[in-house]
Amino acid sequence: MFCFRTSGVLSRCFGIRAAMFAAVFVAAWNAQCGEVSTKQMNGLMITVEDRSAAAATCEEMAGSLAEPQWRSLFNGKNLDGWTVKSRPEDRDKHGYWKVVDGAIEAETFANRKHNYIWLLHDEEYDDFELRMKVQTFAGTTGNSGVQVRSRYDDEASWLDGPQVDIHPPGPWRTGFLYDETREAKIWLWPDVGRAANAKSHHAPTGWKWFQSDSGESWNDVHILCQGTKIKTIINGVTVADYDGAGRLDDAAHRQHEVGMRGHIGLQIHPGQQLRIRFKDIRVKEIR
Repeated sequence: MFCFRTSGVLSRCFGIRAAMFAAVFVAAWNAQCGEVSTKQMNGLMITVEDRSAAAATCEEMAGSLAEPQWRSLFNGKNLDGWTVKSRPEDRDKHGYWKVVDGAIEAETFANRKHNYIWLLHDEEYDDFELRMKVQTFAGTTGNSGVQVRSRYDDEASWLDGPQVDIHPPGPWRTGFLYDETREAKIWLWPDVGRAANAKSHHAPTGWKWFQSDSGESWNDVHILCQGTKIKTIINGVTVADYDGAGRLDDAAHRQHEVGMRGHIGLQIHPGQQLRIRFKDIRVKEIR
């Protein structure tokens, strides 16, 4: 076990800077096993009582520092880092995306015509874990979803790439994988073809989704993308565990540069009334 003392104040391992960590690591390995070694290094007093324990702790610290960390994609205040995408005729409706009480909210209105309106994060990712909280409302008749590894074509006014479906009118469908890529437009999981072919019996046993009028109104959406695989876990229940080899990396996806790498995004689907909220949006890259 070892500790660091600076001006008589004990500093914890995880609070040290890289240079301080390097000094401790070297001292730990140079210390004699079972002995106490005290060295003055750049004004820092380091006491090492057990080389093996110190070295093991340093190795654990090194692994922790090297491991990718969770990063927030939403600051809780505004849409900095995000961009709204739509057809030109829907640009006056970009305000459907807004921040309310620390959450990203999309709200549309019945009988108000519009096409897809997307909110895309500016960064691109390939292999990653994505976690967020999602709130939907029992009266909602519209559809939404979370895009992964996707890209918007401004010239064609179309977004290509896979989507994790969020469907408040039939929440059993939430977590299914749909391919928005223009050459596809089919379910990836379950593999049943066109959108209308997905049925409630395709949902996993024990699926859970909470609407806002229930006791637990926020839902946990967990998405893992690694290689050609996409896995969705909704409120702790695995929905899709999909390997898209031969699909996500086919000619069409390569042409649009989607399927294996791209943007994370949120969807407003054409038609119907929608109110949906997202918060605690975090990503961790997989290396």
